[in-house]
Amino acid sequence: MGSVNLQKANAVIDEVKKVVIGKDACIFKVMAAMIAGGHILLDDIPGVGKTTMALAFSKAMDLQQNRVQFTPDILPADIVGFSMYDKSSGKFVYQPGAVMCNLFLADEINRTSPKTQSALLEVMEEGSVTVDGVTKPVPEPFIVLATQNPVGSAGTQMLPESQVDRFMICLTMGYPNPEDEIAILKGKSEGDPLNEVASVMNAAALLDAKREAEQIYVHQAIYKYMVRLVNKTRQHDMIELGISPRGTVALAAMAKSCAWLQGRKFVYPDDVANVFYDVAIHRIRLNARARINHVTASDLLDQIINDTERPTVRRKKQ
Repeated sequence: MGSVNLQKANAVIDEVKKVVIGKDACIFKVMAAMIAGGHILLDDIPGVGKTTMALAFSKAMDLQQNRVQFTPDILPADIVGFSMYDKSSGKFVYQPGAVMCNLFLADEINRTSPKTQSALLEVMEEGSVTVDGVTKPVPEPFIVLATQNPVGSAGTQMLPESQVDRFMICLTMGYPNPEDEIAILKGKSEGDPLNEVASVMNAAALLDAKREAEQIYVHQAIYKYMVRLVNKTRQHDMIELGISPRGTVALAAMAKSCAWLQGRKFVYPDDVANVFYDVAIHRIRLNARARINHVTASDLLDQIINDTERPTVRRKKQ
């Protein structure tokens, strides 16, 4: 099933690994989210390779990409476009904004104004932009790969919850271990590693892969397991805001995508558990009791995963 597209998707992962050293799990999950048709938020300190990974994916997948370095003076029109009067025709002509591409790299998205952040809302959810009352679709596929610095860093503003919820997953790369950092230094001394990344997939193949992943079988017991996990975030006495229904849909899509990437035709409970944290971490909001007790969102999600019984699925040969 989908062997050609599966080979291409795994080839993309191999190409990105040439540039991003020691973050294999993170690369796999970004690829899974792209196949699931979701947007990705990379939340981490500056300098750990978030932008490099985004650029490597855009090159390996030969996607039309635009990159915006978000600053306080970026305007909504820079993102969605604007209308300009054309003397020769006597009409207003639409000038495309940065989102008119396949892969939109939003660098340090939380350094810009709330007004500009909200300009992304419609395009992330609806796949279209509205300028002066005229709605225009963005190209397919359309993926936002955004990076943000931790809240509290100089010059940052929190993203509104409505926008954060539109990111399928939120990942943290973290510092490399010493061995990987040595490999990074060696790679830099030999030139820009991004030049070594080859294009091994295109937009059409990505859309085909998405359709194939959507057909992955999910047993009723697995669906119930997903809902149990989600409901625990809504009922927990230290969580003020639990996972939305959009988050539940994202969890199912990511689980299917992970199963597809591993060459399987059905979802295992482990597929769900392995992505639950990434789907949930940016969607939950802790209450005062959690903050007083110095409990983190990570602690609570780990507890929910560990305390929720996984259904037993008999593993068959493919």
